[in-house]
This record gives sequence, structure tokens and C-alpha cells, in this order.
Amino acid sequence: MTVDATPHLSDVCLAVVRSAASTARLLVRGALTTPRALVGTVLRDADGGGSTVFRETRAARRAADRVLLVVAFRLRWVGNRRWAHAVFRTTCVVNTPLFAGFPGFVSKLWLTDRSTGVYRGLYEWDGASAAKAYVLRLAQVLRLVTVPGSVSYAVVEGVDRAEVLADRIQLPAPSLR
Repeated sequence: MTVDATPHLSDVCLAVVRSAASTARLLVRGALTTPRALVGTVLRDADGGGSTVFRETRAARRAADRVLLVVAFRLRWVGNRRWAHAVFRTTCVVNTPLFAGFPGFVSKLWLTDRSTGVYRGLYEWDGASAAKAYVLRLAQVLRLVTVPGSVSYAVVEGVDRAEVLADRIQLPAPSLR
């Protein structure tokens, strides 16, 4: 599903500010971690490729209504410059307040397919409506730094990332234009 609904800019800004405040509270309580065990793991994509985990962010909560959210995009101005991709992967941790404090966030695997330049976020979310509310706001922010038309997402209900990690299902492939 491509992102087509556009929240008002003031709604996006307010949601990001609330997320940042909530992320700060999670950090103070020690309820947000960055485990390293999955870094380097390659997940199979439904489009036949593979994406490598380069970071993980996890909140200390579980989902009652399990949902996977897969977001995909290509960065603008980066092209195939390896150094620029390395800088993005190293500095993207500063984006954590943009998502970790949103209602329903459980975890995120940060993924890259170096052969195509596509980045993915594989999120665990509590509830499809919360995941969709987040991704519509995220798309507004991503459009500032991505190749036009490359931001897309898929919401898969009733599945958790353990099934993707165990290779029982392939990583859903959002359509990229």
C-alpha cells in the first residue's frame, strides 16, 4: 500500500513532539533498549532480495493486538555512495524520538538492502490503527529526505516478527515506485 493520506503539518509536528516526550520518559525509566543480537541478520524479502538488520530499538512492552508494519524508502541525494549510506546508518539513531514514543510502538528492526539502496523498518506494533496513524505521520517526515514516490508501507495483522525471524514468512514487500 502506498502512502496517500496526508495529515496536516500541525498534526505531524504535534505527534512528533509528543513522541519525543514519551521517548524521553521511556529512556529515563530504562524502558527503551538497543539490543545487538540481531544485528547482521539477513531477512528474506517477498520481492526475492534480502535486507540486513543494522540496528534494533525495543520498548519494554508487549503487543496485545500484534501487527507488523514494514516501511520502505530510498534516500534522496545518497545514490550508490557507500560513505553516505554508512553515515545514514550510523546517525539514524537520532531518529528514535520520531517513532519510539508513539502509542503502540513495541520494536523496530532497522534494515538495509545494500544492493538496491532500499531501507526498511520492520516494526512490531500494538494495533493496526495505531500503526497506520504512525506511518501516515512518518511519511510526511520521510518525504523530506527520500526519492519522490519511494515511501511505502505494509501493515500485516496477527503476525509478529518472530515469524519473520524464524523464516516462516517472508518480509512483506511494500510496493516501491
